[in-house]
Amino acid sequence: MRCPFCGHQDTQVKDSRPTDDNSAIRRRRFCPNCGARFTTFERIYLREMMVIKSGSRREPFDREKIERSMRIALRKRPVEEERLQRVINSLVRRIETSGEIEMPSQRIGEMVMDALSTLDQVAYVRFASVYRNFREAKDFEEFIGSLGNESD
Repeated sequence: MRCPFCGHQDTQVKDSRPTDDNSAIRRRRFCPNCGARFTTFERIYLREMMVIKSGSRREPFDREKIERSMRIALRKRPVEEERLQRVINSLVRRIETSGEIEMPSQRIGEMVMDALSTLDQVAYVRFASVYRNFREAKDFEEFIGSLGNESD
């Protein structure tokens, strides 16, 4: 593993242990060249999955994109980190075990929306406003009105 501080190629693992939810291995590393310490996470990928974007463009599935978009929607919301990680891990596991090697980005977006709807309603509306490209206040009103109808 390359040192992120000095670029030295040969770093040493000082400690390894599974994460709390056993979805990854956390490794504390040390660079003998500059003395820096840093942490890496090793995750299991069942297979290389491709995401079909609009316009039929394909790109590799990236867990970090899901996490980043969910964090943006959850910014300044009272959701614990552990709960967020459990939801993300569950979502990624569902995607990876779907049996598909290619998945449309729209389906992934819908899955993220479903996950956010159970996690935090405000984050759900925030994500939906970008995902569904709300242009006016009435778009928000219609969407929030449909939320009220779903609970009836």
